[in-house]
Amino acid sequence: MSKFSREKVMPRYFVIAVALTLAGLAVIGRALYVMTAQKDYWIKVQQHLSHDSIPMKPNRGNILSCDGQLMASSIPEYKVFMDFQANAFENGDSLWLSKLDSICEGLHEIFPQKSAAEFKHDLEEGRHKTVVNKKGEKSTGHRHWPVWRRRINYNTFTEVHKLPFFNMGKYKSGFHWDEYNARNRPFGSLAQRTVGVMFGEIDSARCGLELSFDSLLRGKNGLVHRQKVLNKFMNITEMAPEDGCDIVTTIDVDMQDLAERALLEEMKLPDVNAEMGVAIVMEVKTGDVKAIVNMARMGDGEYAEAINSAISYRCEPGSVFKVASFLVALDDGVADTSFVINTGSGVMQMHGRDMKDHNWRRGGYGSINMARALEVSSNIGVSYVIDHFYGKNPTKYVEGLYRVGIHEDLQLPLVGYLPPRIRMPNTKTTNKAEYWSKTTLPWMSIGYETQIAPINTLTFYNAIANDGKMVKPRFVKKLMKNGETIHEYPVEVLKEQIARPEAIHTMQTILTHVVSQGLGKKAGSKSFKVAGKTGTAQVSQGKGGYKSGTVGYWLSFAGFFPADNPRYSCIVCLKKWGLPASGGGMSGVVFHNIAEGIMAQNVKMRVEDARDDSFTLTADVKEGNAGAATYVMSRVGAQGEVKEPVKQEHGQVPDVRGMGARDAVYQMESRGIKVRLTGRGTVKEQSLPAGSQVKPGMICELRLTTSHKDRPKEKEIEI
Repeated sequence: MSKFSREKVMPRYFVIAVALTLAGLAVIGRALYVMTAQKDYWIKVQQHLSHDSIPMKPNRGNILSCDGQLMASSIPEYKVFMDFQANAFENGDSLWLSKLDSICEGLHEIFPQKSAAEFKHDLEEGRHKTVVNKKGEKSTGHRHWPVWRRRINYNTFTEVHKLPFFNMGKYKSGFHWDEYNARNRPFGSLAQRTVGVMFGEIDSARCGLELSFDSLLRGKNGLVHRQKVLNKFMNITEMAPEDGCDIVTTIDVDMQDLAERALLEEMKLPDVNAEMGVAIVMEVKTGDVKAIVNMARMGDGEYAEAINSAISYRCEPGSVFKVASFLVALDDGVADTSFVINTGSGVMQMHGRDMKDHNWRRGGYGSINMARALEVSSNIGVSYVIDHFYGKNPTKYVEGLYRVGIHEDLQLPLVGYLPPRIRMPNTKTTNKAEYWSKTTLPWMSIGYETQIAPINTLTFYNAIANDGKMVKPRFVKKLMKNGETIHEYPVEVLKEQIARPEAIHTMQTILTHVVSQGLGKKAGSKSFKVAGKTGTAQVSQGKGGYKSGTVGYWLSFAGFFPADNPRYSCIVCLKKWGLPASGGGMSGVVFHNIAEGIMAQNVKMRVEDARDDSFTLTADVKEGNAGAATYVMSRVGAQGEVKEPVKQEHGQVPDVRGMGARDAVYQMESRGIKVRLTGRGTVKEQSLPAGSQVKPGMICELRLTTSHKDRPKEKEIEI
């Protein structure tokens, strides 16, 4: 028998049930009361609890040279502001007023361009400014007033943050900042148009690889949940950002620097005074673009990389195109190098127009064969051959040009690339620019009536150097993330064979003779064989034609080296006005300097092979890193005095006398000083005295030990 009595238990359960029911009704009643009577109150509470999900920006990937040197990387930059409605101003502004003078003095020391009085006036304007919110309510004090209106680097930011009042914390003092990922190029403007430029204010790519690979470099945004409680934000990461990939380019920094200096040195000569210059160096087997320079004269007379003309400037290429014309004839087998052309006295009638050789005033070349016609760049020789064998069927000639690859659309991964324009015969069109007349074929054969960018011409010459295999110019080798390769860009073959091997071999021989015994001698070298072709074309002035005012010239030299085992191909183009004008004598000289510089960089010799036990090697050590110099001298067994350079503060002009050009430029530009160089060798003089205070916009001229001497003007002008 149970010891529990039903009569006693049931009343207790009933009491509990009634209590729970009443509690439930109370909860429901309270909820209804909150939803109705207290609705407005809780809406106001919700407005004070601000929460939002905002994107978190990833780190933009780096752009690296072929050997891993940084060409573009992201560094933080800041814009600093004041919130004049922060906690420090709620109970009056006595603290602000007591610190204001020291704040302004500190800002003046950090930013000497602006006086302490100007800072004080500017900050007080922000403090007293009347602000109207979205609801129309007025308040005093700007909440996002700029302390300095431009971006500052991290070091400057830390100095500003240490100032009185600003160091109390953003929620108390109101001092706050916006952080940006700024692009830094350690090598300055080197290959700027190819590497690319960023629109800093909107963090957007403007051109070059920065733009073409923007989605890969940019990465993916993360997501942060921010909730404001009691005037403080709590950040909760919902999705971490994914940093961008690093891009490994094919650019060789040393070759790029060499090509840029060689091109600029020629462009600045008084007898050249070029308006624009282009230089491209390509590796023969892979198509890797090792250097690409695009220089144009700006409004202030200085040269800078403004447009990537190497891939976008389509123009009539001139005599460098003659190689494509003769390669078509050799490949078709319509003629060989023994075919003789009677060029007469240098002037020949071609369908009612005079075709002239560059030496027509001196009697011309007389009877010459095809090989010699190319060596001396005879307009008559080339145009006669093409007109003679293709005059009745010009379509076959143009199809041959397409076949040998001079018309190939390279589909480069750079915004702005323009493919060649070589039109097919068309006599029915009403468009004068596309109409095919009887004179079109002979003039097209010598580089007119076509539009080709330098990169296409070089790709064609590179194919000749590569025994007929045409490879696509490659600018990017691979993508990396966290030090690991995630994607490689292989060598892309556009045409396995642009012409018969016999025709290619013959053309290689002719191009070698152009340099050894033709008009391209200035591009040659005593140390190795060079092959290539000169080109000098008159620049059309649009409706004014070729004879309007001062005549413009497009000077070029395209070739490869060493000719007996080609490793690199190169093209150099200059645009200038007036005479003298010589593709071989001007562009060829730049080619020569680039080729010899590159080959010198690749010469590796063992010091032991040249060591003489009876001779003590004494080294002349430039100023620079003493530790590195001591290590090198110990390895080669040299003796010499190693001097540590005199150190100046970062805000002082350094003493760079005795340094090499690259070290000197680095020392100056790291302090914000722009540099102008003249001559070669080590720095002999500097225009700014060492130890003087660095000021914004300073320019220092460095004179190196040896200066470039003016060369005698060319006697011949090749057209």
